[in-house]
Amino acid sequence: MSQPATFEGRSYIFNALFVFLNLLGLSFLAFGFHDSVKDYAVFFIILGFVLILLTSSLLLVFRGRLMMAGVSRILVGSLFIVSGLIKANDPIGFSYKLAEYFEDGALAYRIKELFGIPAFSLEFLIDFSLIIGVVICVIEIVLGVLLIIGGRIKIVAYLSLFIMLFFTFLTWHTLNCDSSKRFVDRNSYAMSDPMAILKMEELKTNKDIKFHSKTADFLVVDEIKSPQCVTDCGCFGDSLKGSVGRSLSPKESFWKDIILLYLILWIFMTQWIILPNTRKQNLISSISAILIISFFSWVFGWYFPILFGIMILLGALLIMRAGGKVLGNYAGSVFIVAFICFCVISYVLLVEPLKDYSPFAIGNDLNLKMNDGVVGQYENIIVYKNQKTGKIVRYISSSNKYKISKIWEKKDWVNINNIQNVLIESVKSSISDFDPSISISEIGKEEMNLEFIQDALKNRSVQGLEVLDVLKNTVFEIPLIDFDVTDFPKESYIVKDTIEIENVELIDISLKEFILSNDQIVIVFSRDLKEANFSEIEKLKEIQMGCIKKNIPFIVVCSSSRNEIISFREKYNFEVPVFVNDEKVLKAVSRSNPALLILKKGIVKGKYPSRSLPSFKVLNETVLLKK
Repeated sequence: MSQPATFEGRSYIFNALFVFLNLLGLSFLAFGFHDSVKDYAVFFIILGFVLILLTSSLLLVFRGRLMMAGVSRILVGSLFIVSGLIKANDPIGFSYKLAEYFEDGALAYRIKELFGIPAFSLEFLIDFSLIIGVVICVIEIVLGVLLIIGGRIKIVAYLSLFIMLFFTFLTWHTLNCDSSKRFVDRNSYAMSDPMAILKMEELKTNKDIKFHSKTADFLVVDEIKSPQCVTDCGCFGDSLKGSVGRSLSPKESFWKDIILLYLILWIFMTQWIILPNTRKQNLISSISAILIISFFSWVFGWYFPILFGIMILLGALLIMRAGGKVLGNYAGSVFIVAFICFCVISYVLLVEPLKDYSPFAIGNDLNLKMNDGVVGQYENIIVYKNQKTGKIVRYISSSNKYKISKIWEKKDWVNINNIQNVLIESVKSSISDFDPSISISEIGKEEMNLEFIQDALKNRSVQGLEVLDVLKNTVFEIPLIDFDVTDFPKESYIVKDTIEIENVELIDISLKEFILSNDQIVIVFSRDLKEANFSEIEKLKEIQMGCIKKNIPFIVVCSSSRNEIISFREKYNFEVPVFVNDEKVLKAVSRSNPALLILKKGIVKGKYPSRSLPSFKVLNETVLLKK
C-alpha cells in the first residue's frame, strides 16, 4: 500500500533544492531564447533543459511533486491576480485589443490557414469584446485565488490549463504573424448591398478576387488578403508602457506564457493528490502570494494590487468560515471574489481606470511623449555564392570591403540572399498621430473666435510673382519659392511684379503646436460625439464661459464628421470650436467619452472623466493659472 503524498515528500531539504533548481532551469531556458543573449543562447538553453529534466526526475524519485505543484500554485495564482487586475483596471482598453484579434485578418486568419476554412470569421465577436474582456478578467482573478487557497483544484487545474493554452496560442500567433503572407478570405455580400455590385466589377480585373458562388440573395467570393499582425498582445495592457517604458515583446510574451503553462502542467499532473489547504497552509500561501503581488506592484508602480490581493484572499477565506451552509464553501469564495472584481470593474467603466497608464496621464509632458521613440539601426548583409566552388561569402552592404570587391561584376558569383540584422530595435513614440486640425473650408464662426485661427488665415498668403508668358500672351501667378529661372527663360517669360498670393497648398490648419506650446488650454476630447455622455453639458458650458473670461482657449477635439459636429452644436446649443483627430488617438487619451483635459505648455495638469467634471470655480482654484 502506497503512502499518501506529503508536501515534504521523502526529503524537505532535497525537494526544496530541486524545486529551486527546476525554476532556475526554467529561467535559463527562457533567457536563452531572449534576443539579448544571442552569443550565449546555446549555453543557456542546454543548461536550462538539463536542469529541468534532471530536477523533474529527482522530484519524481523523491516524491516532491506536491511541493513543486504548491510553489507553482502560488506563482501562477499571484500572476493571475495581477494580470487580471491590470486588465480589470482598463477593461475598455483590453476590449480594444480583443477587437483587433477578432478582425478577419488577425486570429481568424490563423484558423483559416491551419484548418483550411476560408469562411471562418470571428468578427461577430467584436461587438461583444467588452463583455468577453470583463469575463476573462474575472475568471483569471478567481482562478488565481482558488489556486492559492487550494479550492476545487481539479476543476481549477483544467480551467487554468485551458486558459493558458488559449493565451499561449494567442502569443504564439502574435510572435509568428507574417504580414507578407497571403491567405484566402471567403466573404458573403448581400445582393442588395452596393459592395456586391462593386465586387462583381472587380472580379473582371482583380486577380486577388475569385468567384465562389451566387444566389438571388448573396454573392460569395474568395479574396486574397494579407494578415493583420497585432504587435502587442495586451497581456498587461498599457501598464508596462506606463511604468517601465515598454510592453513585452511578442517573444517575451510568448515565453511568459510558456513558463506559466509549464507550471500549470505540474498542477494539472498533481491534481489528484492535492488536498484543500489547512489553515496553516492558507496563511503561508496567502502571505507568499501577497509578497509576489507586492513585487509586481513595485514593477508597475501601483500599490493598489497589494490591497486588492489582501481583500480577495481574506474575503475568500473569511466567507468559508462565516458563510454558513450556502456560502461557507469554495462557491462562496468564488462569489465574494467575483463580487469584488465586478465592483472594481463597474467603477472604472463608469468613471476612469484607478491607475492611468496612458501617455495622457496627469503629469505627463506630451512634448516628450511624442519624441520618446527610438530610430532603428539596421545592417544589411549580402550573401554571394561561387557557382563553381560553392564557396559562400558575406559582406556588409555599406562596407568598403564590399565596394572594393565588386563581386556583383564577377560572373562566377551569384547573390543568393540578403539579410537585415537589427542593431538597434526601433521603438515607436508613446504618442503618435496626435494632430488636431480643421479643413479651411470647414472653419466656422466658432473657430474664428480663436486668435490662432485668425492669425493662421492672415498668414495664408505667400510672396509670389506675376509672370507674363510671352508666347501665349497670358499672365499667371506663381509662388516665389517655386520659381526657378532655368524653367522660365527670359526670352519666353517676363516677371512683371512681386505680389502676395494665396497659398493653395494650405488646406488644413493644424493645432498641434498651438496646443503643446500654449500657457494653458482646456480641451474636451470625444472619440464619438454621437455616443458620448453629455449629461454634464451645463458644466462644460460653465467651464467654457469661465475660460472665455480668463482668455483661456477652450476647444473640443473629436473624430466626427462636420455634419455630426453641427448637429452636436445645435442639439446642446453649444457654440464651441471643434477640431478633428484620428479616433485611435482619442481612444488613447481617455476611456471616458468625453473627457476634459487641462494642458500647460503640453503638460497634463488636470484630467476629468464625463461623470466627475468639476465646476469652473474648482478648476480655477486648483488647476488653472491665475491671470
